[in-house]
Amino acid sequence: MPGATLAVLADGQIHEFASGVLHRGTGVEATTDALFQIGSITKTYTASLVMGLGLDIDQRVVDVLPEFKVADPAATGEITIRQLLTHSSGIDGDVIRDTGRGDDCVRGFVEACAGVRQNHPPGATMSYCNSGFTILGRIVEVVTGKVWDTALRERLLDPLGLTSTVTLPEDVLRFRAAMGHVGDPGTQPRPATVWGLPRSCGPAGLICATAADLVRFARMHLDGGLAADGSRVLAADAVSAMRNREIEVPDPWSTGRWRGLGWGLFDWPGGSTFGHDGNTVGQSAFLRVVPEANVAIALLTNGGGTNGLYRTIFGELLAEVAGVTIPDIQPSGQSKVDAAAYVGRYERESVTVDVTVRDGVLRLREEEITGLEDLNSVVELDLVPVGDGVFAGRRHESEPWTGVVFYRLADGSPYVHLHARATPKVS
Repeated sequence: MPGATLAVLADGQIHEFASGVLHRGTGVEATTDALFQIGSITKTYTASLVMGLGLDIDQRVVDVLPEFKVADPAATGEITIRQLLTHSSGIDGDVIRDTGRGDDCVRGFVEACAGVRQNHPPGATMSYCNSGFTILGRIVEVVTGKVWDTALRERLLDPLGLTSTVTLPEDVLRFRAAMGHVGDPGTQPRPATVWGLPRSCGPAGLICATAADLVRFARMHLDGGLAADGSRVLAADAVSAMRNREIEVPDPWSTGRWRGLGWGLFDWPGGSTFGHDGNTVGQSAFLRVVPEANVAIALLTNGGGTNGLYRTIFGELLAEVAGVTIPDIQPSGQSKVDAAAYVGRYERESVTVDVTVRDGVLRLREEEITGLEDLNSVVELDLVPVGDGVFAGRRHESEPWTGVVFYRLADGSPYVHLHARATPKVS
């Protein structure tokens, strides 16, 4: 991999490390003051903003945003703020709509959601939803009267002293900044053809920060909503509520066994842990927080074997400084499964998953076509049994195993859960 930065909060002190380069084309060295894209870890900031508004999160979205609409009229009138925060709204989540660079881009994205379909009925299961967090960003704008970027700065970043955390590319240019790198597993990653995602994705994934600033944000959640100077940024009950177990995740190896209000919640041996991951164009970020040990660890990377590095670094550090063990998904060794129960096509917006049998082995092919060339991908996995309806697969022997779960909703509808997304079977 090209480069990485790491920050560890332990014993009240922040320790910083850096290695590699920020851009293989320029050779600029990675340093601890460099900004990386933290991707979907941004969602925990947006969730914090929402929880600081004093809203009833069980009210319907249309009660706050009368213009909100998705393709399903029944879902439009039913989806709540809580369901957006817990990725259980059912809105197809991997929708990229470039609505321009203006301050009205988040509003424009919400308007563009009028044609977005449902992955599942509201509240029926958990399916990772980027779209829902951009909608939450619009709620922040309407309630505060400020664009999301400004509300974030005034309500979180400035009070916490996060001077190396920004959202807009023109602000990133004031710092050393990482470039994303892309490529197939086992190959040398190359610089991506674009730097980042459209501004309309802001509340879901556009924050850029140093690793140290990321753990400073996490420290506010460890300290019950207080900044380092003792001033209150977020109410203690709001901080606590964000870590309540709201909904169980069918695939617990991706984002945690449960979703809280913005956080992923992990049931790892050694202590309760919460956190989030982020992926953008060739950049990946990882954050884990252990409240009982007062520990937070952030790893920011710009391409290559990021998941493998995360497992190695966090596995060692969490065991050493927090007494926490990261469990691995373990193939069972079972050789025969009822393949007919899983074979078929599964679809959602921009993604097709085909499950077939080849030489007696269950095989999964996932094709994703988005609005950005560097995000398009084809993933093929031979599935190894783990348990009833649960399988593991990986693209390359250097990668950790990925969990794949086949299951049914309460109404009997068949789904596959992969990469934290629920995809319905269509044929």
